[in-house]
This record gives sequence, C-alpha cells and structure tokens, in this order.
Amino acid sequence: MKRVNIATVDVEDWFHILDHAETESVESWKNYPRRVEIGLRKILDLFDKYSVKGTFFILGWIADEYPDLVQEIYQKGHEIGSHSYAHQLVYKQTSDEFRDDLMRAEEAIERATGTRPKFYRAPGFSITKQSLFALRILIERNYLADCSVFPARRAHGGLPQFTTQKPCRVVIAGVGDIIEFPINTTQIFGKKFIYSGGGYFRLFPEFAVKYLFKSSLYNMSYFHPRDFDPDQPVLSSLSKKRKFKSYYNLAGTEAKLDKLLSVEEFISLGSYLSKIEVNTLRKIQIDDV
Repeated sequence: MKRVNIATVDVEDWFHILDHAETESVESWKNYPRRVEIGLRKILDLFDKYSVKGTFFILGWIADEYPDLVQEIYQKGHEIGSHSYAHQLVYKQTSDEFRDDLMRAEEAIERATGTRPKFYRAPGFSITKQSLFALRILIERNYLADCSVFPARRAHGGLPQFTTQKPCRVVIAGVGDIIEFPINTTQIFGKKFIYSGGGYFRLFPEFAVKYLFKSSLYNMSYFHPRDFDPDQPVLSSLSKKRKFKSYYNLAGTEAKLDKLLSVEEFISLGSYLSKIEVNTLRKIQIDDV
C-alpha cells in the first residue's frame, strides 16, 4: 500500500459536544453563540493554500442553518459527506432513530448542495459492537463509504474488535457491502493512541505529528472548525478532563496544520477510491446486525 493521507473535516459548531446534558438537544443549541464559520474559514483557506481537496462531513443541522456556507464548500470542489443531522451518539439510538436521522441529514444536505451524500461519519465515531445496525442501514441507503470505526477503546465507544486499521470492505450477508475507512492508531508503551485529528492532533507536538504521519502508510485525519477557534466560549459545566480535551492548544492548531500540509500531500476519500481497485481491499464479514 502506497502511503496515503486522507483529509476530512467534521462540520459542526463549538457547542456540539457529545454526551453532555447541557448541549445534547437541538433545542438547546439556540442558547449558544454560533462560531462555526470562524474555524471553517481557516480550514478552507489552508486547503486552498496547498490545493487540498478533502471530504467534509456536514451536520444536517448546519446544512439547514448555513446552506450558503455548505454550498461554498461544495463549489470549492470538496466532497460532501454526512455527519448525521442532530449529532447524537449512534449507540444510544434505535435502528429506526438512526435511519430517520440519517435521512433527515440527507435531505438537508441535498437542499444545500443539490447532491446527496455518499460518505458518512458518525458523531464521536459511535458505531460500536452494539450499533452495527448502522452499517446495514448505510448500505441500504446506498452509501459508498463509512468513516465511523474507531478501532480502539474511547470515551464514546470505539470498536476494538475491528481487525484492521486500513481501508477495507465490510460485507453484511444478504445486504451488501460498504467501504470502511477506520481511524488509525499508533502504539506508545503498548497502548493505542490517535494523533491524526481532533484533540489528539492538538495534544501532540508538531515534530511528533510530522513523524507519526510519515511513519504510517495510512493516515485518516479529521478536523473540526472548533479546533481552529481559540476564542470560543468555555462551557463551565464540563469536567476538568473534558475541558482539557476540548480546549487544549486551540491557538496552535492552525500553524501546526499549515506546517503539516507543507510537507505532506492529502487527498479526499473519493480521490483515494479512484486510484485503487476496490475489490482488492481486505474483506471483513459481519453477520450479526
């Protein structure tokens, strides 16, 4: 496998914090100032600077509230994926709730862009062993690829049983198949760590990020507008641990990504798939969904 770096962005606002009662419902979001465009502009400018085309996973609520902004992302030549509508953890949903949310997001994104998403990422990478029904529904809804598997333990689930950290084909008997792009990890003192996006990207120093990207044949990056907005409000009700995860080194993210893009080439999911024979990807069989 030739080394590949994939650029993805989860388009959500700073208050879309998972598993936190204060910000959990769509109704509660009206209580917070909107800042999604601040960080998103920085990401778009950096991608323009280095001619990067990425895959942007759009929250359906964002597509309804900011259709012009979502249309701009699309017009710039970036791929449009879905990040759900209401930013809820999949393993807390029933299969019907997941399907309804997925279809609502599809409709919102299609209204904004004129195109239906073919790529999906669950909020918090929350497709777990208990919510594999989501993959079946994605196949039934004709999604080309999913980016929701986190092959290690984490606060919002994770799927440590997943047997590969490279792109693969997930096959569900009697339903069909979908290409899975899992998050990749690195081993440090025998423990799996993420470095390619979100708070993990902010945590690792620049030299370590560059080294880790260069050391892996497959890097799935994932950024959020809030990662590039050091002046965002602080939710006082968060625990100390979650405050650290949410706000550490926000001021350094833009420069760190700038330096990384200057030495590494990044492509979108669709661009990667156009360069390979999909049938050569490892096949993962899932039967009980």
